[in-house]
Amino acid sequence: MRYLFDEYTFDTGRRELRRGTELVSVAPQLFDLLEFLICNRDRVVGKDELVATVWKGRIVSDAALTTRLNAARSAIGDTGQRQSLIKTLPRKGFRFVGAVRETPGIEPAGPAPQTAPAHLSIVVLPFANLSGDPEQDYLVDGITESLTTDLSRIRRSFVIGRHTAFTYKGKVIDLRQIGRELNIRYVVEGSVQRAGTRLRVNVKLVNADDSSHLWSDRFDKAVADLFDLQDEIVSRLANTLNAQLIEAEARRAESIPHPDSMDLYLQGRFWWNKGLTSENLRPARQFFERALSVDPGNVDAMVWMATVDTVTACALLTDDHQPLFASAETTLLKALSLAPNHSWAHVNLATVLVYTNRIAEGLAECERALALDRNMAGAHGVMGIAKLFAGCAADIEGHLNDALRLSPHDVFAFSWLSNMGFAKMQLETEAEAEAVTWFQRGIETNRNNAFAHFGLAAALAHLGQFSEAHAAAKAGLALNPTFSIRRFKRFSVSDNPAFLAGARRVLKGLHLAGVPEG
Repeated sequence: MRYLFDEYTFDTGRRELRRGTELVSVAPQLFDLLEFLICNRDRVVGKDELVATVWKGRIVSDAALTTRLNAARSAIGDTGQRQSLIKTLPRKGFRFVGAVRETPGIEPAGPAPQTAPAHLSIVVLPFANLSGDPEQDYLVDGITESLTTDLSRIRRSFVIGRHTAFTYKGKVIDLRQIGRELNIRYVVEGSVQRAGTRLRVNVKLVNADDSSHLWSDRFDKAVADLFDLQDEIVSRLANTLNAQLIEAEARRAESIPHPDSMDLYLQGRFWWNKGLTSENLRPARQFFERALSVDPGNVDAMVWMATVDTVTACALLTDDHQPLFASAETTLLKALSLAPNHSWAHVNLATVLVYTNRIAEGLAECERALALDRNMAGAHGVMGIAKLFAGCAADIEGHLNDALRLSPHDVFAFSWLSNMGFAKMQLETEAEAEAVTWFQRGIETNRNNAFAHFGLAAALAHLGQFSEAHAAAKAGLALNPTFSIRRFKRFSVSDNPAFLAGARRVLKGLHLAGVPEG
């Protein structure tokens, strides 16, 4: 049976949810939840009945149930605030209240034609145990299962469940065949080998269309706490694979004559991942704008367009930072009203709040993001910046180390390292030498980060290394020619006395390094 409501088609026979012609990725349990509510839309469904049917009677907390209901709402363009399709009736239950039209599902005489694989559709095949010890299977399977779970947190991803993926365990099957059988675009496969006190994990991302290798990496670390190490490996893999999948999808979209909103959004993300410079941010924003022109309800495009505005302001790439923060906040609040569980939207809103001197509210948004996605390295990065602005420079290092542990190759890694440099300059005069080291590490990570060059210039000037300071300032101005001391002074992000003392120290260093007054 097919159920039509708003712009959506809900096909129970094919277990598909579509918005117009676009396939919407829905986890199996969410599909079951929607199906039960839609099929029983003529009455109020109680919590116990819902849990007994969808969760097979397992214990489900009220918070977990609310989270899943909001996820179901988000999948069909509803929100917990609006409740135009799924309504919660306090102390009674839930009801699907949208106008629904039923049509019979089309049953072709032969096999049903296969739809094109969804964007970011992926299967994590069971990793191979190369240890020669069957007792290590629990560890290998644990890494596979955890990676499957973490990849499913990627927005708009469609990840094959572990039970289906594990039917391929120990079998030698052509990856193109797996792609056809599961109707997915990408395959992750790997191996785990434990020898003594060391653990080695090899992993690769493969294009299911032609079995071509898109990316591979190896992790080789000493085993201290096995579960902590497993979490670290899985988190790093999930964050890295996120970027690799976006790059693969963006390159695929380049050859499409009529890209849809999702194709345009992914191309914007690709430009974003190339580096946070004006040359990359400008086309990134243009792609997000195009995505929204095709689909004004594309929440991801909304959030990342706001992200571009936020970073443009934070990186001091313009004198008019306040209008950018205001515009970003408006867009993010709209996006969160449509998708309350959008973890990156919470991180970006946190950034806006922290940079507009609402630090406590910003920290709360970071906590919400981490509750939704434990791999959200950016949340730890923003928490570190918040501590810096709050005058607690001594507390920043733990947060930034957490960010780097989760995503060492993150597009924001240079910023986290550079902020440690500014934290050292806030602590004490004698810390400038340490600040230089942190700024240099940030520049090595991304040489296009103008602000790190200016920070390095200020620190070197305080150490009396004026020729090196002038060279660093010159490098910063080559990347951001309009930067000036006047712009730095106008960028007021905190009124905390300790922070202001550190800012004055940086300001003095910029003067000594020859940065223009503006």
